[in-house]
Amino acid sequence: MKSISGDLIAPRLARLRQEKTAVAVNRLLYECLRDAIHDGSLPAGTRLPPTRDLAAEAGISRNTVMHAYEQLIAEGYTRGLTGSGTYVAERIPDLPPLKPGNPAVAPAGKSVAGRLSRRGRKVVMGAQAQATQWGAFLPGVPDVTQVPHAKLAQITARLSRELPPSTLSYATNGGYARLHQSLAVYLRQARSVVCEPGQIVVTEGVHQAIDLITRVLGDAGDHAWVEEPGYWGTRSILEINGIRLKPMPVDAEGMRFPIQATARPPRFAFVTPSHQYPLGPVMSLSRRLDLLNFAAQHGTWVVEDDYDSEFRFSGHPVASLQGLLPGAPVIYVGTFSKTLYPGLRMAYMVVPAPFAAAFRTAQSKLYRGGHMLQQAALAEFMDSGQYAAHIRRMRLIYAARRAYLIQLVEQSLGPGWVHEYDSNAGLHLVLALPPGTDDVAIAAEAAARGVIARPLSIYYFGRNPSPGLILAFASVPQEEMLAPWQVVARCILEAVAKKR
Repeated sequence: MKSISGDLIAPRLARLRQEKTAVAVNRLLYECLRDAIHDGSLPAGTRLPPTRDLAAEAGISRNTVMHAYEQLIAEGYTRGLTGSGTYVAERIPDLPPLKPGNPAVAPAGKSVAGRLSRRGRKVVMGAQAQATQWGAFLPGVPDVTQVPHAKLAQITARLSRELPPSTLSYATNGGYARLHQSLAVYLRQARSVVCEPGQIVVTEGVHQAIDLITRVLGDAGDHAWVEEPGYWGTRSILEINGIRLKPMPVDAEGMRFPIQATARPPRFAFVTPSHQYPLGPVMSLSRRLDLLNFAAQHGTWVVEDDYDSEFRFSGHPVASLQGLLPGAPVIYVGTFSKTLYPGLRMAYMVVPAPFAAAFRTAQSKLYRGGHMLQQAALAEFMDSGQYAAHIRRMRLIYAARRAYLIQLVEQSLGPGWVHEYDSNAGLHLVLALPPGTDDVAIAAEAAARGVIARPLSIYYFGRNPSPGLILAFASVPQEEMLAPWQVVARCILEAVAKKR
């Protein structure tokens, strides 16, 4: 019977034998196995195929395989267990450096970045995604330990025994129909979104939703208004798709923009009106109406990113922009990343009814969606009332954590450090630092001491950023918050003292 490892090794060995006809086969097999271990194809603890089996699969002698295995053991790549087999070692040696004359992967004098396409360089250069995705005070992450995983698992396990084969194939209709219905009910009740199930398209995260919107409705060279400061992910996707960005400043009423005709009206306006990211103001009603009227007059698409509106801790809930003016050119984007967990990779958008079919077709052609089982489980979770109950419970938890963090800030630094546009909502705070403070250096120092504090200045597109720190409290229990906060406070005080 063929082995998984053998299926991996045999084709690689065949290619090497064609490329290096003068090299002994046992050496080629050794190199093939060594490289597969280094690139992770054969991870630590993997059991290599028995010598007899691999010899048969690769069409070589058993002695050849034995010689290669012995060399791997001698160099520390594998370990042999009597009566059990040969396994990839937990710790493996580094590859030897290239000898003079050996061909390098990149031509001499050219860096890897220099060989990327212009689009590729835009993707990888200046990337802002944090390598660590958990801990104090990482923005954008809810408390994933509080998610009712057991209940979701029970629903998923039961549905997995009942689903028809069609739900295990590609999604071609913008997602699972019952989830469309569940979302339509929830959005009408909780967010005042005016929609029918047929207007909803489920996507793999907000990034895919934004990418799909710009591909379906925009062309390279089109302009987009974006908030200044604003979410780096939106800007990255727009730039990759050739959309020209026009940063629009944010004040206490949200994004500022001209209400009269402009020489070239933007194709898009990307806004976070219910809780501006990252500063926190709520877009005023008058400004919302101005934006909708401008969009209707000038053919501008308004993309409403409603990323964490469920978590408002005082006052009345802020209704969506989408539901204010019937027929307005608004695409509403929401996500489960903040209410449940980011690894679910599930978001959704509500598009005007005449465009729904085009979006479903484009999504199927570009991304070949799936995850229908997870969507079915989520629909049942929502219909049972457990989703709304989870949000209510987390709202209380996050409100307490937010209040405690503000208390710590005021005890250490005094009043007036929380940004003036804060609106008592969301999953993070913004601290406003004195003008001229190097917030990037403070964040780097905090990171060196084991705490994440994102600098506000990197969220600006223009040349005059305001310094500050973004501190997310959602994933930090109150009893664990003091120690990391003390690290951040020391870094701030040390930086301010140096500045003086």
